Amino acid sequence: MQFDAALAAQDTFRRAEAELGSDWDTAVELEDTFSSNAGATAREAYERLLSLATRHPDAHSFQAFCIYITWQQVTEETIARHFETGLKLCEAYLVSREAKDQLDINYVTELYESFRAGLGLEEEDEIQVEFRKDTPKGGD
Repeated sequence: MQFDAALAAQDTFRRAEAELGSDWDTAVELEDTFSSNAGATAREAYERLLSLATRHPDAHSFQAFCIYITWQQVTEETIARHFETGLKLCEAYLVSREAKDQLDINYVTELYESFRAGLGLEEEDEIQVEFRKDTPKGGD
């Protein structure tokens, strides 16, 4: 990968405050638990962060944050479930046509390919082909 997912997670998490409104304090508590622990405690905080993300589907920075921490989960515990979760999160993020940070789009696209490779899915699927067609190039 051409970027550090942990650093990207920190950046997007800071940007997510405005998106989460009254859930921000909960997110901060969960992120702190996730970041400062390992094993079952971190996994539970991670699952609760993903649950919080389902309540905020339009919180693009927070969605990207969840994708980045899912990659951290993959590196901590390399199991198919984490790759599948990452793939699902990336697809939902990339399919949405709403405005997002271009750097996050690039990073999520790279992680999407990594999650697919981790599951042995080497060929592009329809979602990725459509996303590439719809992504503005250079001076568009």
